[in-house]
Amino acid sequence: MLFQVGGQGSRPTFFEMAAAQQLPASLRAALTYSLGVFALRRPFLHRLLDYEHESFALLMLILETHSLRTTDASFAESLYGLRRRPVNVALKIDASTVSPNSDDAAPNSGLQRRQKVLSVVFLVVLPYLKSKLHSIYNKEREARLQATLWGDDQNEGFDATLGFEESRRTLDSDANASIRERVRKRVQKIVGFCYPWLHATTEGLQFAYQLLYLLDATGYYSFALHAVGIQVCRATGQEMMDTSSRISKIRSRERERLRGPQWLKTLQGALLSCMYTVLDYAQTGLIAAVFFFKMMEWWYQSAEERMSAPTVYPPPPPPPPPKVAKEGIPLPSDRTICPLCSQKRANPSVVTISGFVFCYACIFKYITQYKRCPVTLMPATVEQIRRLFHDV
Repeated sequence: MLFQVGGQGSRPTFFEMAAAQQLPASLRAALTYSLGVFALRRPFLHRLLDYEHESFALLMLILETHSLRTTDASFAESLYGLRRRPVNVALKIDASTVSPNSDDAAPNSGLQRRQKVLSVVFLVVLPYLKSKLHSIYNKEREARLQATLWGDDQNEGFDATLGFEESRRTLDSDANASIRERVRKRVQKIVGFCYPWLHATTEGLQFAYQLLYLLDATGYYSFALHAVGIQVCRATGQEMMDTSSRISKIRSRERERLRGPQWLKTLQGALLSCMYTVLDYAQTGLIAAVFFFKMMEWWYQSAEERMSAPTVYPPPPPPPPPKVAKEGIPLPSDRTICPLCSQKRANPSVVTISGFVFCYACIFKYITQYKRCPVTLMPATVEQIRRLFHDV
């Protein structure tokens, strides 16, 4: 069985479609990280991070709407030179029933308004809802895990610790809890139960469509494209030229619709030009800005690490041995002899507070009886005895 891995034909390869699908998620992660770094110096950016899902959904709504309006492709697909085409138009073109030089082929080859709206729904709205459901599910799972580990004993023994009047007031306040809080808890429980099945279903459908697309068994890379009736194909040079001319015509019509005095038209025209410039360079500008930010961060971080790297000094000398108490047991001249039994040490063990080594049985019995080190007379417990497995 042969897989399509080359670049021949108008049908994109599996790797092109996978790269286009993963680009928004990668861009979101990079933007979130960049905003987190900038928020360390500009605290007002934390508001964007608090509404991360909404901010990214709004950004993608602007980019996807502009891209579908001008290029008949999503934000990621336009970067890879791909275009969206209705299935019936693609079949007509493949069957050569429409002449390439015909004037009615160009207007019919674009996406319909309904298909563009549904594309925005599948590209922006549904991923936003899924991310919100995922965050709600994570909170519900953490709450369940915390309740499992620590228990839910907040109301147990309530009447025993509080007076009758306080208990009654607390119960009344619980009974008068807001409907919004009750609905929120109920929604969290429903999401916690339904989201795993929903996530498994969507991932299973996505995997099935991708596998069929890889095996060349279907022309749809995802269920969303199948539901809307759209296939993705490579854009030709003629299509790119037609796209440029169509964008110019759209913008010319928008400029002609300006009303008001001359100064107001000039101001509106300048604002439109700025908006067109921002939208035209937003695709490559965002990715280039994130790449430049990461490169600069890596550059200065590595330089900072080299400059702030600590100087390697020789290891410090060992600390001096503890002082032997006058009333303590004298140390034998032979270091292999136990100071307590004056015999060769058996099962050598050290007292951690002093560092002197004894027989395990001798030091355990001594510390149990006197609660101190026999040499230094420092307070010690049996938990401070450590067995030595290599005695010098």
